[in-house]
Amino acid sequence: MAVRPPQQGDDEPESLEFGIAALDPYLSEANLTFPATSDEIVRALGDPAIPYDANDNTVALSEALAAVGQSQFESEREFLDALHPVLEEYRASGGGLFSQLRALLPF
Repeated sequence: MAVRPPQQGDDEPESLEFGIAALDPYLSEANLTFPATSDEIVRALGDPAIPYDANDNTVALSEALAAVGQSQFESEREFLDALHPVLEEYRASGGGLFSQLRALLPF
């Protein structure tokens, strides 16, 4: 009978951030002040791919902002509040048929 060796490293599970929470590192490192336009935000953050679900599906910030329907944001909170429903819609849609099939495969 064999016993597994103890795992190395920390015991805390890795967390996966998606949605507006995934933007925190970009916002904290960017030289961005508000009020700001969508174009200024995309330039300052580098148009990152934002994960919108736990399956690691992503959408470009510029694409998500195009769906917001607002181009000027008075504060970071207003920006995040406007972006949240768009990312939730992406999450709810499941990323399309291809993403759903890929999620079912074991590899």
